[in-house]
This record gives sequence, C-alpha cells and structure tokens, in this order.
Amino acid sequence: MKNYSRFWLLCLLLAGFVQSAMAQRTITGKVTSVADGSALPGVNVVVKGSTTGTSTDAGGNYSLAVPSGTITLIYSFIGLETQEITVGSGRSVVNVEMAESATELTQVVVTGYNQTQRKDVIGAITSIKSEKFKDIPVTGIDQALQGQASGVQISQSSGTPGGGISVRIRGNTSISASNRPLFIVDGVPVYDGPVSGRSFGGQEDNTLAIINPNDIESLEVLKDASAKAIYGSRGANGVVIITTKRGKNNKTSITADVQRGITDIVQRPRMLNATQLVELQREAVTNAGQDPSQQGLITGVTDGVDTDWVDAILRQGVLQQYQISAAGGNDRTRFYMSGNVRDEEGVQLNNRFTRYSGALNLDHKASNKLNVGANINMSISRNDRVKGDNFLDGVYSGAIKSLPFYAPYNEQGELYGPNSIGYAGFPNFNPVGQALLPRFTTHGLKILAGINADYELVRNLRFRTKFSMDYNNAEEDQYEPSGTAIGGFLAGVGGRGYGVYITSTSYTLINSNVLTYYLSLNDTHHFNALLGNEIIYSQGRASNVQGRLFPSDDFTYINSAGIVDAGGSGFSQNGLLSFFGEIKYDYKDRFLLGLTTRYDGSSRFGQNRRFGLFPSLSAGWRISQEKFMESVGFISELKLRGSYGFTGNERIGNFQFLGTWGSVTYNGATGVGPDNLSNPDLQWERTREANIGIDAAFWDGRFTVTADAYSNLTDNLLFAQPIPLTTGFGSIQGNVGSISNKGIELTLSSVNVDRAVRWTTDLNLTHNINKVVTLANQDTLFRGYSADGVGATNAVLEGQPLGTFWGLKFLGVDPATGDAIYEDINGDGRISPEDGQVIGNAQPILFGGFNNRVTYKGFDLGVFFQFMYGNKTLNFTNATLINAGADIQNNQHVNAWRRWKNPGDVTDIPRYELGNTYNNFHSSRFLEDGSYLRLKNVSLGYTLPARWVGKVKLSSVRVFASGTNLWTLTSYSGTDPEVSTLDGSTTAQGIDFFTLPQVKTMMLGVTVKF
Repeated sequence: MKNYSRFWLLCLLLAGFVQSAMAQRTITGKVTSVADGSALPGVNVVVKGSTTGTSTDAGGNYSLAVPSGTITLIYSFIGLETQEITVGSGRSVVNVEMAESATELTQVVVTGYNQTQRKDVIGAITSIKSEKFKDIPVTGIDQALQGQASGVQISQSSGTPGGGISVRIRGNTSISASNRPLFIVDGVPVYDGPVSGRSFGGQEDNTLAIINPNDIESLEVLKDASAKAIYGSRGANGVVIITTKRGKNNKTSITADVQRGITDIVQRPRMLNATQLVELQREAVTNAGQDPSQQGLITGVTDGVDTDWVDAILRQGVLQQYQISAAGGNDRTRFYMSGNVRDEEGVQLNNRFTRYSGALNLDHKASNKLNVGANINMSISRNDRVKGDNFLDGVYSGAIKSLPFYAPYNEQGELYGPNSIGYAGFPNFNPVGQALLPRFTTHGLKILAGINADYELVRNLRFRTKFSMDYNNAEEDQYEPSGTAIGGFLAGVGGRGYGVYITSTSYTLINSNVLTYYLSLNDTHHFNALLGNEIIYSQGRASNVQGRLFPSDDFTYINSAGIVDAGGSGFSQNGLLSFFGEIKYDYKDRFLLGLTTRYDGSSRFGQNRRFGLFPSLSAGWRISQEKFMESVGFISELKLRGSYGFTGNERIGNFQFLGTWGSVTYNGATGVGPDNLSNPDLQWERTREANIGIDAAFWDGRFTVTADAYSNLTDNLLFAQPIPLTTGFGSIQGNVGSISNKGIELTLSSVNVDRAVRWTTDLNLTHNINKVVTLANQDTLFRGYSADGVGATNAVLEGQPLGTFWGLKFLGVDPATGDAIYEDINGDGRISPEDGQVIGNAQPILFGGFNNRVTYKGFDLGVFFQFMYGNKTLNFTNATLINAGADIQNNQHVNAWRRWKNPGDVTDIPRYELGNTYNNFHSSRFLEDGSYLRLKNVSLGYTLPARWVGKVKLSSVRVFASGTNLWTLTSYSGTDPEVSTLDGSTTAQGIDFFTLPQVKTMMLGVTVKF
C-alpha cells in the first residue's frame, strides 16, 4: 500500500513539473546600439510586473525563460532610452536596438568618487561632452570650458599660445589664496599653475595646456556644496572632473585626425604715422611755451621714414595638429591609446608652442568580481616665448610705443641695437631685435599616471583602490644678447649678454580607497553609500642661476659667462589626509536625499586648526513622478532640488603658520633673524553654500531647462593681517574678512527641428554679484599698479566687489583751456589722491554662451557665441598712447587726433603739452565698457556617405572647416576686451596694458575612422 501511494505521489509531481515546463518558454535575442550597431553588454531585460530578468552578455546576447502567453519585456541601461516591447505567445526571438536617452536628465554623470544618472542628481552639476568643443582648436582643457557652462567664467588673458587662462566658478572667493577650481583628471587632482618660474609682464604660461583636450570624453563642473563637499578643503572654488576616453567592447577602431590652419590677431592697434606724430610732438612743445626747433628731442626729426612697428613684429601664424587613436576590446579587456602633435606658431616673431602627447587607458576584467585598470597621460612641450605685455622691453608693447620715423634695419640689412635708434630713453629700443635675438625657451614635461583595482566583496559591496601620480618638470633656457635692451645696456657689466637657467620639478602622489554599497528594499527604498579615505603628498624642488659678461653672442650658456653671481634653490612639501563619506537615498524614484561629508587634515595649517569637517545636505523631489502629473503629458521630467553645506580653500603657500627665521645683513655682517610670526590658529578659508535649483524637460526632451539660485559666503579669509610696526613686523598671516557671491544660473536646451534637418540650441546665462563683506579693518587696500592710492588702479574695500577700479572721476575737458576736469570730492579746491574714489569694476553683470548645431544628411554646422555684459575694462595702454603728458617719446593712438587744439573745441581728450602731467592723472578717462559679443567658433563639416568610404574599407570620413574669434561686437576702443594683463589676478583684473589680443583662427581638417 505504501509503495502504491508513493507511485501516485511521484506521478502527480511529475505531471506538475511537465505542466509548469509547458507553461514557460525561452526568449533569446541580441541588443545593439542604434548608432553604430555595436553589441551592448549589461543591458537589463526584465518581464514587466515580475522579478524575472537577466542581462546581456559581452556580445549583447541574452536568454530568458518567460511565462507563456503575451508578455511585456523591459530593456534598460543607464544612459540609454528604456524600451518596453510586447511579445506574443508565438515569438521566441526578440532583437532590440537601443539609443541614447533623448533627455540629458537621464545621462550618466560623474559625481566626485562615484557616478549616477542625471535624473538622480540633486546638486548643481554641468556636463560637457567632447562634441561641444571638438572643432574648436583649444590648447588646454580649461579653455574648452569657455562659454559652455553656466556659472563658469573663462577668460584667455592674452593671445600668446600656451598662455594663462583665468577660470572662475561662481565668482571670486579669495583675496590672497587661489581662486582657480580643482581640476581632476581620471581621479587625479592635477597641478594647474604655470610651467615657467618667470612671468613675462604679468603673463604666465599654463600647465593645463600640456594636456591634450582631444583625449577628453567629458567634463563635469561641480558647483554647489552637494556636489563638491566630497572634496572638502579644496572645493570652495568649484571642481572640474575630466574623464578621458576609454575602450569599448567592440572591434578595434582607429581614428586619424589632421588639422591645419592660420592665425592672426583679432585687431591691430591704430597708431599715428610719422607725419602725424611729428606734428603732434611739435604741438606739445609749442603748447609748453618752447621752440620746437630748439627742443633736442625732436630736432632734425623728419617723416622720411614711416615704419609700422606693429606689422614689423607680427606675422600670420600657422597652427597644425595631428592625432591618431585606437580604441576597442572584448568582454575582458578594453583599451584606448592615442598620440598627438600640436604645433602653434605664434603671431609674434619667434613665438611658438609645440606639444607632443600620448595617452593609454586599459581596463581588464580579471574575474567576475575583480576589475583592474591603468592609465597614463604624458605630454612634452616646448614653448618659445617672447617678452610681452607690461614689460618695459616687451615686443608687442615696444612695437606700439616705438616711433615710426625710425627703422628696424640699417642700410646693410642689419638690426639696429638698443642704443642705435630713437632716443636714449628705455622705451625706444628695437622691438624687432627684441623678438628675434633673445632665447626664452621653456621645456615642460607632465605625466599623469594611475593604477586601480575594483573588487566585489559581497553582492552590491565593492572596494576600489587607486594609486596615482601627477609629475611636472620644467627647464627654462634664456639668453638675451648684446643687441637687446637687457643684454645690451642693463646687464650691469658693459652690456655683453645676460643668461638665466631655471629648473623645477614637482610631483604629487595620491592614494584613494573607497567602499561603495547599494541596497534596494522592495524596489521602493534605494540606498547608495560611499566611504573612503585619501592621502595626498606633494613635493617640489627648484633652482636657478644667472650669468653676465659673455665673451660674445656666440656663447650663450651659463658656463661661458664671465660673471655668475646670482642664483638660488628651494624645496617645498605638503600633505593632506582625508576621510569622506556619502549616503544617497531615494524613495520610489521620487524623493531624493543626500548627505556628504569630508574630514581633512592639511600640513599647511597650524596644529590647533589642522583638521576640519566639511558637511553638506541635499534633497530633491521628482515632481514628474507624482500621480497628479500623469495628466500633464508635455512635462516629461520635473525636479526640484536644494543643498546646503560647507567647503574650504587651503591653496596657499606651505607652512605659513610657522614662525620662521631667515638670513639678514646688518652693518656689513650677515646672520639670521626672525622672518615670519607664527600663527598656530591659521586655518583654511571656509565657504558656506546654499543652492536651490530646478531641472525640467518638456515634450520628451525637446526642450530642457536647468535653473539655479545660490548664495555663498566665504569667511576666514587667508590674509596678511596688519599689526603695529612696533612688533618688528608689518603683518601676520591670519584668517580675517569675508566675501559673498550670490547669483542666478540658467541653461536652456532645445531641439528646434527634428526631421531631415535637425537643429539644436544651447543657451547658458549667469548673473553673479560679488562683494567684499568684511576686512581686517576698514582701510582701503590698494592693488594693481600702485599700492599707495596715488595713481592706484584697483582697490579692495568693504561693500564693493573684487576687481573694483579706483581713481579720479573724469568730468571732461574744459573747452576754454583744454585741461582735464576732475571731481573734487572733498571740496578743498585742488585735485589730489584724496579725491580718489570707486570708478567702476571688472565684474560682469551677465555672461554666458549660445550654441547652435544643425545637421542635414552628411552635413553639420555649428555656430557658437560667447558674451560678457556690464563689466568695465581699464584701457591702461591709453595712459601712454593718448596724452602721456610729460612723455612724448612714444607713438600715440589715432584717437589722439581728437585732442583739444583751440578754445571752444569740445572733446574728451585734453590738450597736448610737454611736461603737463595733470591732464594724464589716472582717472575714469581710461575706463571703458568692456562688454562684448564674440563669434567664438563656426564649424562646417561633411561626413562622406558610408557606401563611398566602405569601398576603400573605411568606417567614416569627415572633412570640416572651422574658424574661431571671427567677429566681435564691442564698444571697447582697445584691441580686445577679453584680455587681462595681470594674468589670474583677483584684485587687479580687467586691465589692458599693452596686452597681446586674442587670435582668430581659420582651419581645415579631416577625420578618418578605420
């Protein structure tokens, strides 16, 4: 009986199993990219309404057992458009093509040490893909940001290739510490200062110009505390995360890119010719009551020679760039490698920037749990510089000032030496000789390298460790021969050459360790946690030596110098020990919450304040996910978000908190003496940041809006606090004062036409209000070209923004006398430094960019505008070129022809009178509206039909033409409203003092993919 019962039980179980098997079926298929047909691994395939699912393998294939009958399969992957496909009972194969998401709100975004979807971001982050700047011939990665992101103000300080770039995110936060953002390349914080140890007239070169922008995949700009508090004491100025290109799971593709073009400055200064200048000089002498025929400065001068010195030192430059890259891989190993050569011939004679770069990125799946990777980016540069800007012996400044009735060459075709032409005065050297004869060569080397490992400890718990290095080396080889101003008569010993050799090496070592954990409860509560630590150590060494009295100009190195009497060396180091964490939570993909904190300890600060905590809290509400929004069909995404937190700035010199001693000389004896007072309470600057924003997408992503309003307050400013001189010191490094930045950012993107013709538009606008809230005392701090208030160009004072201009207020020219009229604000009946006042500021009211892209079949057209409105520019060049008063030894601008000449003349330029300095006092006469609208780039490309290039076994071929800085709308009378003489200065920005203008570029290129 028992055996009989067991038999029937077995039959029943077997029947149930057979019935269950007959009720299910297997669906197979392949998922590929709609863009290029490549396989898509890792795509989730789920039966709607159930937990049954799988994911595609390395070849994009999947196999899934599903219930019988009609079902719906959901295909999803981060950054791709989710698809739902209904499958009937008779269908067993389902192949799917997936496209990138139609809206940026579902794109993948890198956020600090992690990444997430745009829809889940609750911080102020702007993403820039490489397609936005691929046709713009930018030199460095910071230049690629210009006009591309709201809240980011980029200015190229001059037209010098490889020159400095000013980068500000949400305004200036510091007076004496760095205002530049933190740049992170593939997880490595990089040094972004100058390569050279010597600035030329306020202009620096730029180490970020050594990194090849063509290797960049994307840039993420982190702007609020929610996004950047994870970087703690280094995040106050914003963070720019650069992700370079990596390989993909498909066949190897090879891309060759060739670009070649010409460059020229956007505008040449308009100077007087020889006849006009002679007339003006004689008029100035006559107005001074002297006889021009008896005035030694102009006796015998004629207009028989008329040299255009600006044309003499400028040329049409040539820009060429060549790159080849390869990318590919399989399900286990992926790679990207590239090599690039960029050669930019500057518009000034003897000026050239050349860069050789290479990159290699590797990713390997060692097992189902372990992934390893490595990256190296190396660049070698050579920068042949020329002296420029406000250098008294600068090439461009000298050409503007030089007198047109002299020539650069004598009758034998030889260059005139510094004492051979013009007056004996310093400004009248030969600028052509100054360009051609010296050697100012800087050799730069930058290496970014890292190795990482990612291991899954248990399900959803991963550990990632990375070791990285940023290495920088520079060697400067400089020689000024006897035919130049310095080597000719200012070298100190008979004018027989002057040489300098400088070398510097710095490196940063970084180790970061991060644990990440993901938890989902009932598909309702989602947690994403991150915990990590980071150790950063930096070291730098530098040395220099100078020599004079060379035997001849054929011997140009220091070992040939007759006198080697100056030099020096230095060493520096600093470290940062950090612990950080982040928790992100979302409820039903509707309510989002984030908590981030970092605990930093820096060797740059005193033992009492070495460690600090930088927390932030953020929240978001995806309103579009609410049921009451289902009836509002035209809104596809709507999210409200806010954040509040703290970040810091520790970027000052090393060990300034220490009381140090230095060498001193007294009464002929040398010894040591106190050099700096100690301050064990010295700490980082702290910025309190509050942000509220909204992200919206309409009509399935056809129109998107991102808007942010923020209020930031930076206190504990790192500042040399004045103390009584009775202490034996004038100041002590402390934390005093505060600065605020408040603003509004708006980004609009639209797909205007999406048919055979596709037309997209991107517009970003930023309004930032910067203000110095408090200082150590209420005394005005004078900056710029004077620090005592007498002729000062800039001032720092409470209630005014950084970059405030200071001077006399110019009221016009007296029609009766031709003399300048200034406002006498203290009413004492005379004009003096006490009548100085705020006359404007360099901060714009509004800035941004406007980008349009149109595609039709194989054609693509891009038009990009960049603009700035409401800022003032100090045309300090005009202090020399328009009524220089006591000095008539320089050429003058053509606007000098509008000068006052006779009683009754109405003009804004005072009369010319030799020795009259009153008419040339520093005043608002030299301050102009610096607003501009610039056509930054126009590119036109054509991609040849696939059937054509396929015949020669090519994947694609694109030819294109590109132009930059083609047109500028501005009322500024100088050559370029964008330049800034004191490169990177915070307190003295917006000054144009003989600064080389931007260059315009016309290029042709071809990109071939194999």
